[in-house]
Amino acid sequence: MAEIINLRTVRKQKARASKEDQAAQNRVLFGRTKGEKLQQAAEKALAEKKIDGHKIEE
Repeated sequence: MAEIINLRTVRKQKARASKEDQAAQNRVLFGRTKGEKLQQAAEKALAEKKIDGHKIEE
């Protein structure tokens, strides 16, 4: 005889697995550490400050 399975639990397990796959893809695409975010913000602020320093005021 075949093994009896609960279709509801199988459906939930499949949904959990697909959510985990999506989360893994999002971590690869969008995931940055806090240090990386802070470093990028600091670099951007420095670049803007440098550009503003070269502006000629009338």
